[in-house]
Amino acid sequence: MNREDEIDDRGFKRDLLASLPNLRAFAVSLTGRHDKADDLVQDTIMKAWANQSSFTAGTNMRAWLFTILRNEFYSQMRKRGREVQDSDGLFSERFSVHPEQYGRLDLQDFRKALDKLPDDQREAIILVGAAGFAYEEAAAICGCAVGTIKSRVSRARARLQELLGVSGESDYGPDPGDAAITSRAFGS
Repeated sequence: MNREDEIDDRGFKRDLLASLPNLRAFAVSLTGRHDKADDLVQDTIMKAWANQSSFTAGTNMRAWLFTILRNEFYSQMRKRGREVQDSDGLFSERFSVHPEQYGRLDLQDFRKALDKLPDDQREAIILVGAAGFAYEEAAAICGCAVGTIKSRVSRARARLQELLGVSGESDYGPDPGDAAITSRAFGS
């Protein structure tokens, strides 16, 4: 390995490690479980490492990793088609511990509302709202048009407001309480 390859390898490692918290937050939002999210992130990192030669230096590493994670998640979901699904949360509610404070109740309500969104809307709002991707980046990750992402995010926001019983924003800015709920929900 020559000196230039060694420097590129270090930069790749550094960028890969810097993306881990965001990858984990996205994986948790997709899987709903921390242990499965950790496995998904590990699979993503292994695939990225094995295919680092296909990554073009200077391009968006986060978008590349999020695309790998998303594709891995959907591949795993197809493989698990025969497993028992708990889409309405009846099984998991039996195992949950009752929260000791109101913030945890709000977070639980938010997660349930997020789980009720269609997959495409949930994915779009997580990428744009929680992971901080621009609409263009989210569209590239999802493999669709920018307008489609904007539409999905808009519909997801409206549906979350409806499910949570929240009125629209009167001051044209985000509600500080919403940011706190979002950051707790995605581990930011």
